[in-house]
Parts: sequence; C-alpha cells; structure tokens
Amino acid sequence: MPTLPWTVPNTPPRAADVHVFASRFETHTLWGALRFLARTPAVWRQVGRAPGAYGASLRAQPLKRTFWTLSAWESSGALNAFARSGNHRPTSRGLAGQMKDAKFVSWTTSSDALPVPWEEAVRRLT
Repeated sequence: MPTLPWTVPNTPPRAADVHVFASRFETHTLWGALRFLARTPAVWRQVGRAPGAYGASLRAQPLKRTFWTLSAWESSGALNAFARSGNHRPTSRGLAGQMKDAKFVSWTTSSDALPVPWEEAVRRLT
C-alpha cells in the first residue's frame, strides 16, 4: 500500500493553531501487519467524516511491518473524540496485541503550514 495522500475532511480557518498528531506502529509479525492493513479502510473512512479533522495521511510499509500516521485536528479534544469512537476504538484495541512498538508525538502548528511534511513527522518520531 502506498502512502495515502493528505486528505482534508474539514477546511481549517486561516492562521489558526492546529493540533498535529503523528504515530509509528511496528507489528510483531507479518500477520499483524496484514491485520493492520485489513482494518485500515474503515478507520480511514471514519477520519474522512470526523468533526475537527483538518487533514490526515497514512504511510504503510507492510513488508517492514511498520505504519505511520499523520493528522491535524482542531484541538486535542477533537482527536480524542475520534480515537474513542467509531471504528478506531475497537480497531486500536483489537490490534494492541499485534504491536511490537508504538510511538506517538503531538505538537501545535499553524493551519497555514498544512499539510505537515512527512519528513517533519518522521524526525519527531525517531
């Protein structure tokens, strides 16, 4: 699966502060990576309808068993509401046992700086 392009569910106001969230997941096995891939479409559809979501992208390296997410939100509250609802909640719980490593980072930037470059997210996660 190639990188899913930056998708903008809701257009942010100009020059507004936005909450950026990035994650990196590594599964124990290739089977875990396949399970991650199988559950991705439902969560991706949820992002596309999420209130307060200003943008999102996913980078998948299934043969390396590694997945990266990058998203921008109206607030940390909007991100938390997304994470605790819809398909994301049961998916994250269902995949937790498959994870060898998971890393998360968040920061604030201007909506004028969106989309956040992948290089910036990778730098913050490594």
